[in-house]
Amino acid sequence: METQMPIIRAQNVHKVFDGSLHVLRGIDLEVQRGEVLVIIGPSGSGKSTFLRCLNFLEEPTAGVIEIDGVAIPAGVTSRKHQKHKQQIRTKMGMVFQQFNLFPHMTVLGNVIEGPLTVKKTDKKKAIQKGEELLDWVGLADKHYEYPSRLSGGQQQRVAIARSLAMEPDIMLFDEPTSALDPELVGEVIEVMERLAKEGMTILAVTHEMRFAMNVANRILVMDEGLWIEQGQPEEIFKNPVEERTRQFLAHLL
Repeated sequence: METQMPIIRAQNVHKVFDGSLHVLRGIDLEVQRGEVLVIIGPSGSGKSTFLRCLNFLEEPTAGVIEIDGVAIPAGVTSRKHQKHKQQIRTKMGMVFQQFNLFPHMTVLGNVIEGPLTVKKTDKKKAIQKGEELLDWVGLADKHYEYPSRLSGGQQQRVAIARSLAMEPDIMLFDEPTSALDPELVGEVIEVMERLAKEGMTILAVTHEMRFAMNVANRILVMDEGLWIEQGQPEEIFKNPVEERTRQFLAHLL
């Protein structure tokens, strides 16, 4: 049987800030198309930095990032590699803790901005797709509202629709619910669960253990810039091998 090529491959990825702060210490990872991975670990362990290195919002200090067969070694600045980075960014949607919506644009305006400016999509098509996506995330009645008139959960769902408008192959979620009031968390998690059911490749840094338990194919535990443990949710939550994992989960569960 032919083995499928991973859609994401990270090889020996390091990230050093200011010449001395060694945040990632040789990360290896392979992710298959359609997999849902949840990354957990203590604050400051490198989880968000790793996500940002995958789409080159942060430049890795060493190692190779390969997305869908396009490999980019750290530190290479050739025109070809810059072009590859742009290609990679269009394949990956990213949703942050803060919603980062344009306050002067309507909800629909926020969603169609990327396709119009980056992909040069026809405006009529962009609007149609944008409306469909907003309906899909449960905001059919909010197309012409401004972000300031929405709840945090609604704003985060707009941010997800905005990422999906670029038709990515991979979605990265960096603690997407940590800025939300507890009662609004569920509506964002529900959209993430639906994305997973539809076969989207997802990497999520999150403390939402219900999502991790119900939806993830694998849990990766990071501490001090390294994977210290990984496995299926049941293994990690019920029978973690590492003491550091047990201590971390004791605070969450």
